[in-house]
Amino acid sequence: MSPVEIGAISVGLIVVLVYMGVYIPVALGLVSFATVWFISGKSILAFNFLKIAVGDGVTEYEFATIPLFTLMGLLVSKAGMGKDIYDVMSSVFRKVTGGVGMATVGANAIFAAVTGSSIASASVFTKISVPEMLRLNYNPRFAVGVVAGSSVLGMIIPPSAMLIIYSFVAEQSVGEMFLAGIFPGLILTAAYVIAIMLMGRFWPSFIGTDSKDLSRPPLGLRDSLNKTIPTMVLIVMVLGGIYTGWLTPVEAGAVGAMLALLYAIVKRKITRNGFWETLVETGYITASILFLITMASFYSRMLGFAGLPNQLQEVLETYQLSFGEIMLIYVLLMLVLGTLLDTASIILIVVPLFLTLIEAMNMSLVWFGIVTVIGAEIGLLTPPLGISCFVIKASLNDPRISLKDVFLGALPFAFIMLLVLILLINFPILSTALLLN
Repeated sequence: MSPVEIGAISVGLIVVLVYMGVYIPVALGLVSFATVWFISGKSILAFNFLKIAVGDGVTEYEFATIPLFTLMGLLVSKAGMGKDIYDVMSSVFRKVTGGVGMATVGANAIFAAVTGSSIASASVFTKISVPEMLRLNYNPRFAVGVVAGSSVLGMIIPPSAMLIIYSFVAEQSVGEMFLAGIFPGLILTAAYVIAIMLMGRFWPSFIGTDSKDLSRPPLGLRDSLNKTIPTMVLIVMVLGGIYTGWLTPVEAGAVGAMLALLYAIVKRKITRNGFWETLVETGYITASILFLITMASFYSRMLGFAGLPNQLQEVLETYQLSFGEIMLIYVLLMLVLGTLLDTASIILIVVPLFLTLIEAMNMSLVWFGIVTVIGAEIGLLTPPLGISCFVIKASLNDPRISLKDVFLGALPFAFIMLLVLILLINFPILSTALLLN
């Protein structure tokens, strides 16, 4: 059996196991263990591979970014920063057609910079902005679609859990991945805002009959500053500290978590019991991500042992595939898997297969990570497993809006993401510009 056949069969088995309800890291571990045993005929070798993968996953210093940024994101959510930023953005865009939608995009972008979670963004802004848009007679599909579309910013704008997971799989710097995500995140945010403006001009029926909020009094300067300064301080301390080199990603996560906790205490948004629940939830999330990373390491080692990277390199040389052809295959594969699996699963399964090809073309693995995360994130908006869409439907609990409405509303924003992805593939400098300084 050739390495390519082993790789294809392993991916197929993992997808089948996941669809049967097996937890993705368990599926990765089982397939990897069985494959190493099958190739070598020795179970002890499979156990040794597993032992090395577990040891590497636990001892990585930068792994500490995961619990620290997770804790910061949970505390930020409890402190109500998302609502504060939304209020300011709504005041700014209140006289613009589709203004509440633009406010949702802007607030989501800022909220993403202190939480790093698409699911958290989808949950928070479904409860905040969708009822407001429905009150103003926005099209329900647009209302849920703009929340779904902008929620994915949480996985692109740093600190992002998916960028952290990719950095471990591809053995790249977490700090460099964070810096590389800034420009693409801002580009996607701007693309969403421009798209809403164009919809208001050429497709007003999709937005709604009355999409201005003239009844909302503008926020005064003092109120606006009170609502935005805490979030801005967090962003400057975390991302600014990493960019200037004053803080490592681990130290930035610790500082961000401490500031978020202090703000939540000052605003009396968290109790002793609430803080304990936050710590427990942080532990659950951290443990699940560690399990994912460990099994992804095991899977990568299995592919290397099977000889797949060398085999793919030979295929590249034999068929003389161009950069564009390889990226087309890669994006199509991610889009197909995005209809079946979540983002983390796609990264863990697909990235190890293509890393060798990308390195052989002398392309930046940091850039490749941004392309990977955005490509995989499109799956959050597409059926049948668009997780953000399911979260929005569950959080909204409005019988007037079906899951079909959520998917149809998110479709234009998924298309915009695809256009931005094509732009980033053709111009890698947009992802790596901050790393050249």
